[in-house]
Amino acid sequence: MTVIVRDLRPDVRTDVEAFARVRRLALPFMLATPESVVHHLTRTHPDARFRSLVAEEDGEVVGTAQVSLAHDSPEPGQGSLNVYVHPERTRRGAGSLLVRAAEEHLVAHGATKLYSWVLDEPANRAFAEGHGYGASRSAHFLRLDLAHRALPPLQDPPPGVEVRTAADYADDPRPMFALDAETTSDEPSDIETEFTDYEAWIEETWKHPLLDLGLTSVVVVDGRPAAFSVAYTDGTLPHSRTRSSGGTPISTAMTGTARAFRGRGLAKLAKNACLHRARAAGYTEAFTGNDAGNGPMLAINKWFGYEICATEVRHVRELV
Repeated sequence: MTVIVRDLRPDVRTDVEAFARVRRLALPFMLATPESVVHHLTRTHPDARFRSLVAEEDGEVVGTAQVSLAHDSPEPGQGSLNVYVHPERTRRGAGSLLVRAAEEHLVAHGATKLYSWVLDEPANRAFAEGHGYGASRSAHFLRLDLAHRALPPLQDPPPGVEVRTAADYADDPRPMFALDAETTSDEPSDIETEFTDYEAWIEETWKHPLLDLGLTSVVVVDGRPAAFSVAYTDGTLPHSRTRSSGGTPISTAMTGTARAFRGRGLAKLAKNACLHRARAAGYTEAFTGNDAGNGPMLAINKWFGYEICATEVRHVRELV
């Protein structure tokens, strides 16, 4: 048995397919496709020093890591490494080799505080602690059965309010950038984020291959985007899947409301519209992520009928 770590080869289809497959097996609550893997590697801002690593065991990809600096944070020296190993290939050294390679890369570029998401399971937490990482905040993955669970009925929006889709902003997405920047900066997180680079946002976020503009809902108040619910899909039409392929997932990657419009139920309005569109299009299950300390969003997801299906705990290692 020989395990090595190397960089992902984005121009080799079998390589990116293997990377995406390991990610889905290790973390089935998040969408990952070869296209999204290549997008992260090739479209992330150069200042992030982003790398995608793979661990190979006798030529087979058994582990992955995505490594970056928090270049859009006002606090310098923060880095992240998220390592996932094929569930049937653990305890063979792949994870440790990936962590070592990721840490060396981040330290070489000035990182002094390293963050990593770890599934809240004894073996995973022990692995993180064994490498010097201590537990921090937690977040939940939640699942909604769109095929069988009744959604709240659609309601007419109040006067001055309308529900659109992100596709309506295809020609000029700058209003969506402003809304995304404001809501993201208010998300609970260990790492503060500031979106200021519109062109980088276009490349990384607006052109993301999983982003479904037609299913992403935008609530507009007096002509201004005030709330949204972002839909990610893998690009495969539901009706083209075979019954044996399992459920057809959609992921609500972000739901948020601009500060001036909070407390008016607009996030519910946006997400409800998104979920109704998704179910009408044939999607059978919806996933989302939720910081464990974000009570308002947890309450909204519970109102829709989401149930927690897994939990991750962010771990941190300070080097100085």
